[in-house]
Amino acid sequence: MAITAAMVKELRDSTGAGMMDAKKALTETDGDMEAAVDWLRTKGLAKAAKKSGRTAAEGLVAVKVDGGVGVAVEVNSETDFVGKNAEFQAMVAGVADVAIGVKTTEELAAADMGGKTVADVITAKVATIGENMSLRRMARLEGPSVVSYVHNAAAEGMGKIGVLVALSAENEAFGKQVAMHVAAVNPASLSEADLDPAVVEKEKNVQMDIARESGKPEAVIEKMIVGRMKKFMAEVTLLNQQFVVNPDVTVGEAAKEAGVEITGFVRLEVGEGIEKKEENFAEEVAATLKG
Repeated sequence: MAITAAMVKELRDSTGAGMMDAKKALTETDGDMEAAVDWLRTKGLAKAAKKSGRTAAEGLVAVKVDGGVGVAVEVNSETDFVGKNAEFQAMVAGVADVAIGVKTTEELAAADMGGKTVADVITAKVATIGENMSLRRMARLEGPSVVSYVHNAAAEGMGKIGVLVALSAENEAFGKQVAMHVAAVNPASLSEADLDPAVVEKEKNVQMDIARESGKPEAVIEKMIVGRMKKFMAEVTLLNQQFVVNPDVTVGEAAKEAGVEITGFVRLEVGEGIEKKEENFAEEVAATLKG
């Protein structure tokens, strides 16, 4: 029986198995869908389907720099324990290696990694390790010099927070200091020009409302807002922040002293923005008994 792409997709969707595994299962069972599911189960490749609904908010961020290109990749797992697993770490390191050659998360998921797509490699690892995992995102940074830093490193080049900093010229020591600053302070953007206009407008409106509560005239309020927005910019934009290494200068001023220009940065933190589901243990047991 001819195995069609639609059949492979249906089996993948129902089991969570990788594309090549799904195709092999259908080939081995002459296209019998139920038999193919059983074949995958016997090989331990259908576990992913049961795991896929679980929240994966832990994991690792891996960083890699090759010449003037740096990438940061986040691969999630359900528990922090898996982030310490050597098998998982090796896979994440491999994903970061592949990421150097692509530009988007979608391209990375579809990229070749040892004869399988990155997405399929991760799905297969779900079956062997037994937790839901996902390739969440990647970021790419280019420049004459790119420096990386990992905070709370679990292994070489990977940990809970991964940072990349692009400089206009080589200065590894200064770049590392800036990367550590970014990890600690988490700026919203490089400069005022890069800040999301919606964020600026929202903050301005909040400050206007606060100022109006004082009952001062509009002319006075407008002057107050100028000062408050300047302070806001100094708090959220990297170049205007006080440098953690030397709070007497801003990061931008420190860069001038170091003889370089900071042209960009990336900061990825594991689980950032993912809503973790909190479950009551007694309720979980009760739900299991009912099932």
